[in-house]
Amino acid sequence: MKRMLSGIKPTGRLHLGNYIGAISQFVKYQDEYEMYIFIANQHAITVPTDPKALRQNTKDLIALYLAAGLDPEKCTLFLQSDVDAHVKLGWVFTCLTYMGELQRMTQYKDKTAKGETGITDGLFTYPCLMAADILLYDADYVPVGQDQKQHVELTRHLAERFNNRYSETFVVPQPLETKVGKKIFSLQDPTKKMSKSETDAKGTIDLLDDPAVARKKIMSAITDSVGIIQYDPESQPGLANLLTIQSVLANEPIEDIVKRYEGKGYGELKKEIGQTVFDFLTDLQAKYKKIIESNVIDQILEEGAKKASYVANKKIRKVYKKIGFTITK
Repeated sequence: MKRMLSGIKPTGRLHLGNYIGAISQFVKYQDEYEMYIFIANQHAITVPTDPKALRQNTKDLIALYLAAGLDPEKCTLFLQSDVDAHVKLGWVFTCLTYMGELQRMTQYKDKTAKGETGITDGLFTYPCLMAADILLYDADYVPVGQDQKQHVELTRHLAERFNNRYSETFVVPQPLETKVGKKIFSLQDPTKKMSKSETDAKGTIDLLDDPAVARKKIMSAITDSVGIIQYDPESQPGLANLLTIQSVLANEPIEDIVKRYEGKGYGELKKEIGQTVFDFLTDLQAKYKKIIESNVIDQILEEGAKKASYVANKKIRKVYKKIGFTITK
């Protein structure tokens, strides 16, 4: 099987966009690929982070991943901080990356353009650690959204640079974009991606939202004045967003939904989508609660760290030998 790797930061609460754009895809991929999925808690501290919130968010994230269908028997789930090789290789890549490359990275570039102060070195150099996260495991594919492709491109450059300088060492990964539901937008501003940092609470559906509240958010979602149910992301972005949500959660092609609602109104469609979201969250949260109460998370992470460390430590030993850190044969 080809190998795939992905990570997610435990910052803020997971929302419906995270599930549709990433988690639901991982559940499918675990049957097709050798999956390594890690919680990127070391990336979470590039900005000031409350330790208590970080611990809770990490625990919730893992429980929701498991509740959504990730199977520890099929994929390797672990904490980034439990595998020391990440920061070891991250430093090697920091020394291999040029300042200009990091200055062009979107997050740093956007913050400096806005004149933000207090930007940490961690925020500037984290793409080097991200490259290490991926290359440690010889991942063939990295599932990404459009806004993350830049990171994978830098990772590919660093893999090739190291291979050319020290001999063949790393697999050069390919970005893998999802087709349906790769980006879910705010319910109140469908021109912006649904985000953990959404200022309008009605724009985002958290996976731990009260299902009844989530249903109300669907009913109050912004649509348009066209009045025709069709999939047109350019002219009707709000409606297209709702159709995408229904398509993924109900496992029904968008064109079939559109056909069913020919000649009908937005209110009727929203009612169905609201119920779909209500049922989905009710089921997910019941599984989440059971996982939290079972205390299986520690065991899963311990086993995941062992599996990940075995692969990562083999790679870092090879790297250390090639760059001259290892002085004994």
